[in-house]
Amino acid sequence: MSTVTPLSTGAHLERRDLAFWMDQVLKELDSVRSSPKMDAVHDLRVAIRRCRSVAAAMEEIDPDPAWPAMRKAARKLFRTLGALRDAQVMNEWVKKLGPENDPVRAHLQASFESKEPELREAAVRVVAKFDRRSWRRMARVLRQRSRMVPAGSPAAECMALERFEAAKELHAKALCTEKPKPWHALRIGLKRFRYTVESLLPEHYALWSENLKRVQDLLGEVHDLDVLLDIVKKSDFVETEDSLNVWMETIGQERQHCIRTYRQLTLGKTSFWNLWRAGLPTNGRVEAAAEARLRATARAVDPDVSRTSQVSRIAVAVYLALKRADAGPAFCEPTLDRILLTAARLHGVGNADADRSPQKAARKFILGLPLPPGWNNEEWELLAMVVRYHRGTEPSDKSGPFSKLSTERQNRVRALAGVLRLALALRKCGVESGAGLHADKSAETIVLRVRGLADDVDTAARIAAGKHLLEEYLGRPLILKPVVKAGTVVALPAPQTPPFSVASG
Repeated sequence: MSTVTPLSTGAHLERRDLAFWMDQVLKELDSVRSSPKMDAVHDLRVAIRRCRSVAAAMEEIDPDPAWPAMRKAARKLFRTLGALRDAQVMNEWVKKLGPENDPVRAHLQASFESKEPELREAAVRVVAKFDRRSWRRMARVLRQRSRMVPAGSPAAECMALERFEAAKELHAKALCTEKPKPWHALRIGLKRFRYTVESLLPEHYALWSENLKRVQDLLGEVHDLDVLLDIVKKSDFVETEDSLNVWMETIGQERQHCIRTYRQLTLGKTSFWNLWRAGLPTNGRVEAAAEARLRATARAVDPDVSRTSQVSRIAVAVYLALKRADAGPAFCEPTLDRILLTAARLHGVGNADADRSPQKAARKFILGLPLPPGWNNEEWELLAMVVRYHRGTEPSDKSGPFSKLSTERQNRVRALAGVLRLALALRKCGVESGAGLHADKSAETIVLRVRGLADDVDTAARIAAGKHLLEEYLGRPLILKPVVKAGTVVALPAPQTPPFSVASG
């Protein structure tokens, strides 16, 4: 259960979402343009970083081109400001670590201060050239699209949980070494987690903001010291080698102090990591949060959500009817229920790409999504394959990715994609829902009784094509009978040739 409780200040906190930070970028631009001092540069970089972090997270749910366009628009500005910010920060560290009469300090200060005017001018030029009109236009578009993941929603919790788990893995790697790269990677991972929580879980952020900032500041200092140490090592100051060694030792001691403090805050029962994890979904809520994230993706990329929803309801009804009838082993595997439901929701994701095969585009898109919490790679690849073959050419065991699957996995694809194909055919035949759908199994056939199914030649032709892949899996004819009145049925014509039989699995 979450340890986060509702706050009366929630309405105020929601201001710090994507729209807030995109507006803040424009305000901070004016500050830097008038005076590119250290605090102004820092505030602008913070606003840009928050926008880019949210955009990177939303891209995983919504492939709209406005997200990468926004990140690209601010990239040059962010990097140019970063060079100026680094020089300013390094100068502050030099002043902090060395006495005024220290020759190495004087040498380093002179180096940083000589570069700063040029870096300031470059920053002011890039700020002046920044396309504000385009930024405002993107802000209007992205403000609407960001509503697909409402603040505090299960989908928002899922996104935060994904970033938590990624950062926690980086945390474990950093603790095993003193090398700079893993600690820098942890710093970036924690920032992504922090900014996601800030934008999408404002009530959580109200409770965690202080400890998140404290840990991030520590990791920032570790990174600053690593950069400074590298500068000192490469310094052309040649007065005495002993002076440089003293500086390297001083920097190393300061870095160790930061790392020790980080360890104290993040290890043991009182670890900040335990606190953050306790406020995110656990147990059954993880699966619900993952489903919410996938529903948000379906809404973002599916051009006909109502149609997909109708097909999804029919597909689930067909699947459950076959499961109750014990039609085959695939309908008894617990994990396949979730895969069928998710495939039904996502089967329309490739339809928006008119320049290529919708089925191939859908498979590529799904495989490009991050793995949701609670899923493993094998399940996710099976999902992508089911969506790939839910329509169009049936899978071939002689070529293509399907041919590389084991017989057992091929049969799972046939079963689930076959259910989706039949659901699409039923909808085209006028079936509006799966209400009242029932299956009966015998030694020779499986009879599926469907309410609202017409009894005509066109319907029979569509159903024959729609059920073929499923019949391959079942290894016996699947006969659909429309329910006309209570207790009365009319059989559709059975196929003239027996279906291809495969070993069920």
